[in-house]
Order: sequence, then structure tokens, then C-alpha cells
Amino acid sequence: MSSIDELILKTTKEIVVKFIELGRLSPSNFHSAFKEMYQTIAETVKDASEASSTKE
Repeated sequence: MSSIDELILKTTKEIVVKFIELGRLSPSNFHSAFKEMYQTIAETVKDASEASSTKE
């Protein structure tokens, strides 16, 4: 697993945990919420990475 993937995973975990703590997400919805958030964060990071590499 690359360092970017690890950062995406850690970031997603922190967001999901915070949402559970705040009561915005129930633990029963964890699986689908985690998966959706992970995909969204990964797409955002990879799109940003591609955009920055094309500007150079």
C-alpha cells in the first residue's frame, strides 16, 4: 500500500469516527458510509494530484 493510500485510509477513518461521535452517522451504517467516503476522498486526492502534475 502506498503512502498516499495510507493517508486516504487514515483520513477516511478519522472523518467517519468524528461523524459517529457527533451522531451524524450510526455504527450500523458504517460499512456503506466508509466505502463512499473513501471513494470520494480517493477520487479527490487523485484528481488533485493529476491536476498538479499537468500544471508543471
